[in-house]
Amino acid sequence: MRERERDGADYYFITREEFLRRQAAGEFLESATYGGHLYGTLRSEIERIFAAGRHAVLDIEIEGARQIRAGFANSVLVFVLPPSAGVLIGRLKGRNTEPPEAVRERITRAADELAAVAEYDYALVNQDLAVAVTQLAAILEAEARRVSRQDDLPKFIGRLRKDVVAAVEKI
Repeated sequence: MRERERDGADYYFITREEFLRRQAAGEFLESATYGGHLYGTLRSEIERIFAAGRHAVLDIEIEGARQIRAGFANSVLVFVLPPSAGVLIGRLKGRNTEPPEAVRERITRAADELAAVAEYDYALVNQDLAVAVTQLAAILEAEARRVSRQDDLPKFIGRLRKDVVAAVEKI
């Protein structure tokens, strides 16, 4: 847990043993090890978000994204890129939460992860956080309007078609 993070608000922070127990029980939608730490997304949290009729936006690394894609073919994957190598390095160093060797490992991993961008549906450059959030919202809005994602559309089209045919017969 970083200094400004809060358990239950930013993330849920649990012991390694508890994580492994929950992982073995299948409680995670996705999970991965990154920088020596275990990360995962609880199924129960995603179900709660979906039950409220909202989108779930996950901030996960590529192994987790691959698990999401495998389990949810209808998911939308967005790779968020830094505007430059210098900015990426500055962001990682600027946290001041890890020793230099851990930062070096994260930077090396980031370089390797860039090879996975083609596995994603979209890529956006996070030059300005407000702009990136707006772009992500636009992607979600557009994807929600895709014909293949609108579950009620076939019923609507069937009713509409029936009504149009009936109207033609009255002309």
